[in-house]
Amino acid sequence: MTSPAPLAPPPGARAYPLRTARGEFAVVDAPVAPDAEPRGVALLLPGFTGSKEDFHLMHEPLAARGYRTVAVDGRGQFESKGPADDETAYAQGQLARDVLAQAEALGADAPVHLLGHSLGGQIARAAVLLDHSPFASLTLVSSGPAEISTAQQARVKLLRDALAVLPMAEVWEAILAMGAPEDVGGPARGLGGPEQLRRRWLGHSPAQLVATGQQLCAEPDRVGELAAVPLPCHVLSGTRDETWPVPLLDEMARRLGARRTVVPGAEHSPNLDQPLPTALAVAGFWDEHPAR
Repeated sequence: MTSPAPLAPPPGARAYPLRTARGEFAVVDAPVAPDAEPRGVALLLPGFTGSKEDFHLMHEPLAARGYRTVAVDGRGQFESKGPADDETAYAQGQLARDVLAQAEALGADAPVHLLGHSLGGQIARAAVLLDHSPFASLTLVSSGPAEISTAQQARVKLLRDALAVLPMAEVWEAILAMGAPEDVGGPARGLGGPEQLRRRWLGHSPAQLVATGQQLCAEPDRVGELAAVPLPCHVLSGTRDETWPVPLLDEMARRLGARRTVVPGAEHSPNLDQPLPTALAVAGFWDEHPAR
């Protein structure tokens, strides 16, 4: 079977390996639009089974608002290399240190805005709790205060059990036989057709999926710790979310003293469901908290 060509970066953006003190990470880097005044740099972290391409539809509107945006595949995610069978490489603390190295490697003149979707939000939170100084703000997109819902934990367990006994390609076929992947614990929805999503799935490290899936099912509530960090926060979600119920995200925003945005017509992935309103909401928040 011929593999599909990778999704092309958005106009003006480029895909390349970002070299950091902790290794190379695949990124899509979109510069500020030529006719826009530069306002800052943002680092975008995807969610569980996701990839940097999950932000493709947000790059252009954010570039038009003056923001350079860099979406990254984390260690063992899609096009970023990572060990296939060493789960310790994907401990949350290790992934958080990767984020700090990525922020440093961007070479920005000022702190960067950090945005994480779902699992990426929890990794972003861990990075901020290690060292908030590289960041101008933190945006949590559909990313809750602690572990995922009971129903989603069951789906993640189903996936982990399958990965324990089957190779990645066979797990993909088993998932497809059961229904839509995002409904049966399989890969998150993304851009592109079935073969593009299969390619993304096969690019993931099995150990990364197992380790981060376990983190999602056991994450403690660290909202109090985050609230003590002197960093502006933004909690954004759709109007419906089965991973972290919307009222739970409302309460988390209240505890953080954070800006709260609910994007109409969006569910767990506002960046894909409603990319333009999501980008505008994010840019509005960043505008109010310029990097200095």
